[in-house]
Amino acid sequence: MLILGCGNFGGVGSAPELFGRGDALKEAFEIMDAAWEAGIRWFDTADAYGGGRSESFVAAWIAGTGNVPRLTTKTFNPMEAGADSGLSRERILRQIETSLRRLGVERIDLYLAHDFDPDVPQSETMDAFEELVERGVVGAYGVSNFSAEQLAGALEAGRPSVVQNSYSLLDRGDEADVLPLCVENAIEYQASSPLAGGWLTGKYRRSEEYPEGSRMTLRPEDYRDFEDERVFAGLDRLRERGDPATLALAWAHSQPGVAAIVLGPRTPEHLEPALAALALEQSPGEREEIASFFA
Repeated sequence: MLILGCGNFGGVGSAPELFGRGDALKEAFEIMDAAWEAGIRWFDTADAYGGGRSESFVAAWIAGTGNVPRLTTKTFNPMEAGADSGLSRERILRQIETSLRRLGVERIDLYLAHDFDPDVPQSETMDAFEELVERGVVGAYGVSNFSAEQLAGALEAGRPSVVQNSYSLLDRGDEADVLPLCVENAIEYQASSPLAGGWLTGKYRRSEEYPEGSRMTLRPEDYRDFEDERVFAGLDRLRERGDPATLALAWAHSQPGVAAIVLGPRTPEHLEPALAALALEQSPGEREEIASFFA
């Protein structure tokens, strides 16, 4: 399954210093139009994406087209520089109301804890999510950016049904423990950042300046570890096999235990590799060979 990630609408993720950057409303509409036309029926956003702009853009598109996708939103990060963050009961109950208003809906299909909060007992957080389910304003809830230990704590305290974590050819840490825990507990695993911040598109090349407006020019901190000859050599080998983005997305999507990939395209054309990837079946041997490129 392919889910449209809306983290670039009105900003670049949840970074307050980049609110107002990213895709403008017109560009976001073009991406959502293309996604809907391609048959994508699940949109993923967060309250802090673009400081609320992403949710508002999605709402404007729904109102303007009459199309109603399945919706995921998340909470944890501050809505502006210096604002509060976290997963306390009071904040969750406040943030869901503002998300519902921005999205223009009465119910969120999936509500995620966008990160782990070490300052709040998991029982408090999970109880708040359960309350939202009982009230009917949330269909299901889950967690994002949780380690296996944190997920185990969430399972003791509540009933998260989805985990959304970073997973790609360049970020395979969840294979050791999170993915098996999800399989064991019948939890749906959604792979976010399956192109590793754009690295697996092949647009970053050794000894060349990074494209203007890319993650490596706007928000490079999370991706500095990829500036390594091992990664550049792996990308060279991936290019020899075909389109890097298509192969990388097909690899992630076909991994055992992965139910969906969440892709945040910057243009409608960026959807094309993802759609091609869904139709590309990789055998276990092919997946192992592709993974070996980055070993």
